Amino acid sequence: MNVREVSPLDTTWEQDHARYRVYFWDVAAMASDEYEVLGEVDVEEVLAWASRYAAERGWSYTVYALALDNGRPGLIRLAGVLGDPFA
Repeated sequence: MNVREVSPLDTTWEQDHARYRVYFWDVAAMASDEYEVLGEVDVEEVLAWASRYAAERGWSYTVYALALDNGRPGLIRLAGVLGDPFA
């Protein structure tokens, strides 16, 4: 891990409420369920829900923040499985 000091002036926008995507992976069945989480929720709430939901089913999960790049949606991984477990 690399850590460096930054200036808060190097960004041009900030958003208080993110949109999250949560992918649940059922590796045994080679299946997945995907959800979008909206509203005034913090990432801690999303992570807690994803962890409980996955544990109840015996699945793994990945939590992403949905971001826009020149108007195109993309995903930024926040926690969970790295990459597509079916690849």
